Amino acid sequence: MHRLRTCAAKLRPLTASQTAPKFSQKRPAAPRTFQPIRCYTAPVAAEPFLSGTSSNYVEEMYYAWLENPKSVHKSWDIFFRNANAGAPPGMAYQSPPPLGASLSGLAQVQSLVNAQPNVEKLVEDHLAVQSLIRAYQIRGHHVAQLDPLGIMDADLDSVVLSDLITSPDKLDLAVFKERLSVLTVGGTHLLSLILSLVLSLACFIGGNESALPLREIIRRLEMAYCQHIGVEFMFINDLDQCQWIREKFEKPGVMQFTLEEKRTLLARMVRSTRFEEFLQRKWSSEKRFGLEGSESLIPALKTIIDKSSENGVETVIMGMPHRGRLNVLANVIRKELEQIFCQFDSKLEAADEGSGDVKYHLGMYHRRINRVTDRNITLSLVANPSHLEAVDPVVQGKTKAEQFYCGDTDGNRVLSILMHGDAAFAGQGIVYETFHLSDLPSYTTHGTVHVVVNNQIGFTTDPRMARSSPYPTDVARVVNAPIFHVNADDPEAVVYVCNVAAEWRATFHKDVVVDLVSYRRNGHNEMDEPMFTQPLMYKQIKKQKPVLQKYAEKLIAEGAVTRQEYEEEISKYDKICEEAHARSKDEKIMHIKHWLDSPWPGFFTLDGQPKSMTCPSTGLGEEDLGHIGQVASSVPVEDFTIHGGLSRILKGRGEMIRNRTVDWALGEYMAHRHHVLHDQNVDKRTCIPMNHISANQAPYTVCNSSLSEYGVLGFELGFAMASPNALVLWEAQFGDFHNTAQAIIDQFICPGQAKWVRQNGIVLLLPHGMEGMGPEHSSARPERFLQMCNDDPDVLPKISEDFAVRQLYDCNWIVVNCSNPANYFHVLRRQILQPFRKPLIIFTPKSLLRHPEAKSSFDDMLPGTRFLRLIPDNGAAAQAPEGVRRVIFCTGKVYYELTRERKTRGLEAQVAISRIEQLSPFPFDLVKAEAEKYPEAELVWCQEEHKNQGYYDYVKPRIRTTIERTRPVWYAGRDPAAAPATGNKNAHLQELKRFLDTALNLDSFQSRV
Repeated sequence: MHRLRTCAAKLRPLTASQTAPKFSQKRPAAPRTFQPIRCYTAPVAAEPFLSGTSSNYVEEMYYAWLENPKSVHKSWDIFFRNANAGAPPGMAYQSPPPLGASLSGLAQVQSLVNAQPNVEKLVEDHLAVQSLIRAYQIRGHHVAQLDPLGIMDADLDSVVLSDLITSPDKLDLAVFKERLSVLTVGGTHLLSLILSLVLSLACFIGGNESALPLREIIRRLEMAYCQHIGVEFMFINDLDQCQWIREKFEKPGVMQFTLEEKRTLLARMVRSTRFEEFLQRKWSSEKRFGLEGSESLIPALKTIIDKSSENGVETVIMGMPHRGRLNVLANVIRKELEQIFCQFDSKLEAADEGSGDVKYHLGMYHRRINRVTDRNITLSLVANPSHLEAVDPVVQGKTKAEQFYCGDTDGNRVLSILMHGDAAFAGQGIVYETFHLSDLPSYTTHGTVHVVVNNQIGFTTDPRMARSSPYPTDVARVVNAPIFHVNADDPEAVVYVCNVAAEWRATFHKDVVVDLVSYRRNGHNEMDEPMFTQPLMYKQIKKQKPVLQKYAEKLIAEGAVTRQEYEEEISKYDKICEEAHARSKDEKIMHIKHWLDSPWPGFFTLDGQPKSMTCPSTGLGEEDLGHIGQVASSVPVEDFTIHGGLSRILKGRGEMIRNRTVDWALGEYMAHRHHVLHDQNVDKRTCIPMNHISANQAPYTVCNSSLSEYGVLGFELGFAMASPNALVLWEAQFGDFHNTAQAIIDQFICPGQAKWVRQNGIVLLLPHGMEGMGPEHSSARPERFLQMCNDDPDVLPKISEDFAVRQLYDCNWIVVNCSNPANYFHVLRRQILQPFRKPLIIFTPKSLLRHPEAKSSFDDMLPGTRFLRLIPDNGAAAQAPEGVRRVIFCTGKVYYELTRERKTRGLEAQVAISRIEQLSPFPFDLVKAEAEKYPEAELVWCQEEHKNQGYYDYVKPRIRTTIERTRPVWYAGRDPAAAPATGNKNAHLQELKRFLDTALNLDSFQSRV
């Protein structure tokens, strides 16, 4: 109520007398219909003094009457009082009594003078004006002149009517009447207002003036909200933020540019436009996904960077799709032009390892001086695949990491800029996922500037077929991000909006969207013919004058530049391009390292190689293990109440430490992973024991995340990109949930180094195991990861002293399934101690977390110990290998089921069970040694997964290659199936019984020989 009363007080208008009695009349029951009380179109005979220039005189009289009713003639006093009382046209005016008039006539005049103003009418009129102002603020963008083509829709269904486009010089009331019908319901009532109206504190159109005539109010609102900028912000639920935006766009004269700023803008437009024209001239038949039609993007980005640099930003991380990428690399990042031009040479050879990538997917990292602010700025454009918007969370993760490493807790020094296409921004769900990370405690980057290059088309799809929302940017409304639509053919409007966007981010540290409404002059790529699918749109585009030409003509007309200066600027940049082209012909070798988006200074040698090819022991001293164990089994914060059940767990951990053993959870802890304790009595009070190990330890962060795999995995990948010295782990709730993040896995993690020479040490923890829980939550789909491994199943590598490390260096990622806590401990520590970085995929167990046999001794974790790629049998079979009839190779938890069944059958001396812990790179050397150890034994691969899933198709040919195909490799496991597991518990147990019998029945394969 208090807020309502305050609002009403602000909206209450001035009355003719500050001491007027409080209005007490009741409002009429029926709503007032439109009555042209002070109508612009009233006949002159009815209001003879409201025509021509005398209206200005009337306004002056009205101002005076508002201040003091006695300061004007009695006839004017009567007129204003009658008008406010609702008198119809012609009746408000009362002729002054003639000289010698009767006393009765004078008494009538006196009664009119004593009449009080109609306060209700004043309030209603002023509230109507506030409603009008609010209508412009809320809906003005719907009628703004945003489309450079003037068609609004790609299929020309919706044409902007010319009589709805108002110029500042032509404010026709008929136009307003139609405009108001668009903006407000019943808005034509406002046309009855002619006198000056008091402005609310909720708008800034008055500047230093507190009251304006309606005509001027509407003119200023038109200028603020209905020209080349459309502002969407009234959905924001923070009053201060709304007021900030209003002031930026409503204040008279805000969009003023100095002569120097206009000349700089022209020069940037020249570079943006002539770069594309140069590429078109030289390589007309090459795909380049040019920026033609959206050339204003370059000055837009440079403006955001300039303003951000001015506000203290030192590093900018950018992500973008392929369209305009080469232009951004050349004119924003400032990549050497010859390095770009040589990419078009089909004879260029690749010098680096890997496959490389097409030129419009490559990234770049560059540190230079910002010429506007004269400050250092580091720019990084992240390499990305064709999967539109997939790079968004990766950029956010890298930005968060850069903020973390430089202590930028508020985002004042590191900024992310994301560029989008209109169709992808509306259509790709990852955009929504990324927005929902924007304000989460562990994921916020304190505001991202989003720039949508709105071509009004997606490939060959019109907007009406591509989205259900009015704008492609509507997804941003979910996080209260203001959206600034701008006509890209007005470079000054573009630059102003980008300045405001950068200031918004610096002020509020929240996301903001710039919708650059433009067009695509060519087809999807330069080879496509867009007239096939959008004939009318492209007929209009062919008529469209390029934005550079438009802007140059405007500045020449203003006298800001001469035509000669403009032509000299063009010639200057053309010469730069020609000279770079000549130098590019000397480039014979393509160095992908020159396009690295995330260099790690000091980690590699100068030529990008590991400093060694050895990995130290991953063990820890007894004292360290004991200390970590004590921390893991205690609460290192005073007066902290933990859950009773957790107390029992910690007590059990303490007992294990005294016995020098660890279970799975404690093994994770030893490798620097896990756990947040929650105070049971104090809300939001937590304790992370891992941060209490030593005074100089690295910080340890455990993050609750948005329920998103695609977005969060991309974020963690980006975080891991920033530095090789962080162990970054992403854990799926269940292993099969990774499939909703498949684009990140397939396009970034698996081939990232091959495409972009970009190493990454991210760890994926994927819970996996057939536990009878049904088709979901059983399989992490190991077959998919193994299929994408880059080793050759038919080639036995040369075994050397550094074979194990060399294998790791040559692979694209590492895939493991550990069967005991010590090996899990070692593989996590190896990930950070090896001299290079590779993604690590771990199929983690579920039942082994509580399995009594899945424990390890401190002895397996001490100095000198390391990760075991293969754990051989060390029982009776190993003691007498000549008597072994079968060797079973397996991986993961099925080992414990096999050993239990083997013991039940009394086959410990006849069946050896070897665990392949590292599936890829495949341990050829160790498998070879194991097979040779048992020369007379059958070789069997046993898995709990179905035959067409799991590891069999990967493992079998490699074992065969290892033994030179001298023996068959038999299969024991579930039969092929479409689903990963059965949903019937009994069927699950029967399947388990069958494949264990196949694995341990020594006559299983006799009939197949």
